[in-house]
Amino acid sequence: MTPAPTLHAASATFPPGPHAPLLPMAVPAGPRPALSFEFFPPRTEALDAQLWACIARLAPLAPRFVSVTYGAGGSTQARTLAVIRRLLAETGLTPAVHLTCVGASRGEIDDLARQYWDLGVRHIVALRGDMPGGEPYMPHPQGYAYAADLVEGLRRIGKFDISVAAYPEVHPAAVSAEADLDNLKRKLDAGADRAITQYFFDADTYLRFLDRTASAGITAPIVPGILPVSNYAQAVKFSAACGATVPAWLGRLFEGLDDDAETRRTIGSYVAAQQVRALQAAGVDEFHFYTLNRPEMVYATAHILGVRPVARA
Repeated sequence: MTPAPTLHAASATFPPGPHAPLLPMAVPAGPRPALSFEFFPPRTEALDAQLWACIARLAPLAPRFVSVTYGAGGSTQARTLAVIRRLLAETGLTPAVHLTCVGASRGEIDDLARQYWDLGVRHIVALRGDMPGGEPYMPHPQGYAYAADLVEGLRRIGKFDISVAAYPEVHPAAVSAEADLDNLKRKLDAGADRAITQYFFDADTYLRFLDRTASAGITAPIVPGILPVSNYAQAVKFSAACGATVPAWLGRLFEGLDDDAETRRTIGSYVAAQQVRALQAAGVDEFHFYTLNRPEMVYATAHILGVRPVARA
């Protein structure tokens, strides 16, 4: 007679029956998620090389679009335009340009929007924008006061595809969550096609926000913004300024890794992938990644999610 196998202590105490999935976390079968990436215009030649290396690395993943930011007070307008021109000339990517209300008259903003249209840009991320130096927001006396006004103005100029910002944890300057939601609805009612959220780290934060937008009668797509983190201290600093909550569990994952950048990147990629998988399980199929002009974690996250380079025809 064959003797019964000996159970080790762990298996003897591990209860029978179904258990939570291990690696990778299970997701519903279906097409690969739609991804988009955000870049920022560089200030130096070294940062310019970093940006274009990042774009070259991520472009084969065939993102739905790539957005290029616009500095506080329009401080990077010329650099943003230069990046957009090169994207159109040298890549097959679809660019989306950020446009803000700050520091310019309606005429100046309209002229810039027409310039982008003439270049072939059809997607604009319309934002109120931030004042230089972190000063309290002050509308330009001859400008668009808020993002909803900018959306209305863009609609008069051309048939742009317009994205706006949404804040699952409430914009820091909003007087209340309800007022913030009303502002989002005004932007979408003015003609925006979708909203892209500020980053968040707990999937439930986004899903609860979707419940609130649905209750407010918002039917436009709300695309979750994802920020893979490798520098925990930097993430805490960013988040304090934009109103995003950094959960304690994220901090614990990075304990003792101050001098181990490689392990931090590995953890950041896996956390981002699991965050996306949790949202996929709830039916979300489109994600916007804040790259910080660094491709490693975004590429690794996409790979974990089953997104592979697309061969060019």
